[in-house]
Amino acid sequence: MYFNKRPTIKEVAQAAGVSTQTVSRVINDRPDVAEETRIKVNQVIEELGYQPSALARSLIQQRSYSLGVVTAGLKFMGPSRTLNGITFQSEKMGYSLLLKELPRFDTEYIKPLLQNLLAHHVDGILWAVPEVGDNRAWIHTELSDLPVPIVFLTMENQPGLTIISFDNFLAGRMATEHLLRQGYRHIGHISGPLDWWESRQRKAGWKAALYAAGIEGLESHCAEGNWSSSSGEVAFKQLLNQYPEIDAVFVGNDQMAAPVVQISYQGDIAIPQQLGVVGVDGLPEAAYYQSPLTTIVLDQYLLGCTAVDEIVHSIERSRVQSDHESQRTIILSPELLVRESSNRARILEPETS
Repeated sequence: MYFNKRPTIKEVAQAAGVSTQTVSRVINDRPDVAEETRIKVNQVIEELGYQPSALARSLIQQRSYSLGVVTAGLKFMGPSRTLNGITFQSEKMGYSLLLKELPRFDTEYIKPLLQNLLAHHVDGILWAVPEVGDNRAWIHTELSDLPVPIVFLTMENQPGLTIISFDNFLAGRMATEHLLRQGYRHIGHISGPLDWWESRQRKAGWKAALYAAGIEGLESHCAEGNWSSSSGEVAFKQLLNQYPEIDAVFVGNDQMAAPVVQISYQGDIAIPQQLGVVGVDGLPEAAYYQSPLTTIVLDQYLLGCTAVDEIVHSIERSRVQSDHESQRTIILSPELLVRESSNRARILEPETS
């Protein structure tokens, strides 16, 4: 197969009538170049299809233009969509990715993984691993002192760390308040695994909304799943047994809500007349459930894009993570998307409340 010869920096300089040093300054966005010259050189670069050497740029600027990404649970929609956003935004901003997926949260996996990323001289790290169980203290102790900037996704706010997350408490509250507005009063909850911070926050939002309406959210009105459809089936059957008055259910994610809809149809429980159902995530397939699912949309793609923006901003500031002036928490808001599964009144509400 024939490929055209790649143009060189010398050929760009000759075509633009400047020195190779000037072309290099333009490529590296140096300020000591006249605007007219910059425009001319960039035009020649585009015309010739010149691609600067990433290695040469890295050596000159002492940056690799690469980001390490540590993730987990890519079989689930949320983490995979977050990675889509990270990939898109990284390419847009001129960074390559070095991806590492944790099989489980265990320091025996994490330490060599981090050493490998640092050995590849990544400019920053995106930590897209959920805050689960007892890993909170370990994260703060071990990861807050890395020699490169690090941004954490979907974690509870911690002083000294840069964190980007959703308002999961608001997600639970919004879902429950919507069901209350539709006239439901016996609202149960199927949570995700309660060693996950997101699950605890969504459950707390459910309880708070009920409390504000003068209704007590009892533990007998809850069942715990593990995000999977099969766990949603088990949890819903448990709820039906221990809370027979139930007339609505807030489900911790859309995937666990699928069997809730299916079992209701099989058991002649009319949705939404006899049972209202609301999930979380904004899973595209949820629009095609037997009763299209009302859901709290969490824009995971936006989460990934925002994380890249923040880590690149940290890199550009040329500060390490220990500089607490550069640390902040960014909270993304959920949105309510009303569909048939909870729309008793058949009148669509605004997507936010």
